[in-house]
Amino acid sequence: MSGSSDASTRSRRLEARSLLFWFQRNTIVALILLLLLFIGVVEVIKPGTVNPVWLSNTLLFAAPLGILAAGQTMVMLTGGIDLSVVSVAMGSAFLMTTTALKFGNMSAVAIGLGLGLVVGAINGLGIALLGVQPLVMTLGTGLMTQGVIIVYSQRILASRSIVPDFIRAIGSDRLGGLIPLDLFLWLPIAALVLITLQQTGFGRLLYAIGDNREGCRLAGVRVWRLLFIDYVICALLASLAGFVLVGHTNSSDLSLASTYLLPSIAAVIIGGTSIFGGSGGYSGTIIGALILTVLDGLLTLLDSPEPIKQILYGAIIFVLAAAYSRLTT
Repeated sequence: MSGSSDASTRSRRLEARSLLFWFQRNTIVALILLLLLFIGVVEVIKPGTVNPVWLSNTLLFAAPLGILAAGQTMVMLTGGIDLSVVSVAMGSAFLMTTTALKFGNMSAVAIGLGLGLVVGAINGLGIALLGVQPLVMTLGTGLMTQGVIIVYSQRILASRSIVPDFIRAIGSDRLGGLIPLDLFLWLPIAALVLITLQQTGFGRLLYAIGDNREGCRLAGVRVWRLLFIDYVICALLASLAGFVLVGHTNSSDLSLASTYLLPSIAAVIIGGTSIFGGSGGYSGTIIGALILTVLDGLLTLLDSPEPIKQILYGAIIFVLAAAYSRLTT
């Protein structure tokens, strides 16, 4: 009997190891299962909640997070991080809405994107050429951007701000009443980021820089140029995310994107991108953004007070990130 029991135990262990190995080779499947688990919990807590309208709302609110996290993924693949993204998103949206009446819609959009270009260039120069640590550099530019926008807002108190109709449509309208229009912005961005990371030399070099920056330098790679472009792209994507957010709310304020910083980082980590760089990708980040959006909806459904919501939100993110890290190592 003892021999039979030992053999059965060994068989179960082998099956468990085999299953774990399969998940390690198919991490996206593990993330999708996590997403389906959260959706199932929402339906169990309040039957009938998960319907086409709920799915449409989830995609609508996941889009700006997914766009922010796209840029965050690209910089984290190099071993960096960008803490200025929410300031850029807020600033770009604020500039666009306050200049649209005077300069016209397209010029206002260009002005908003210009802020992203300037901040991204400053980040890139500081990190790539001056060697400033990304955390410090982007924290500083984020604070400066926020300060500049506050001063600007005080100077235009009497000015009227408007959200261009096409921005409002992208941020809140739906095709056929179900398909959010912001998906038509997010999907091309997602496709472009995925193709860039997986099928271009630029993308492969981002992974290489994250894996061994000094080795890339010795091999003749112009690391500074790649990092500079990377941070500019991240800031421009943050500007686009700000446009989507202001389209959601149909008004711009100085706290527009304040709650998106940690989720933009958490989505990347949950999606399997290493904070040390060199591994991961945007496909996992997309699922991570959806997971966090469903999680936020779940906590809202439970009517959690904001402090409790933040505690639960942070704890669940930690558990998910730790579990996924364990799975992929």
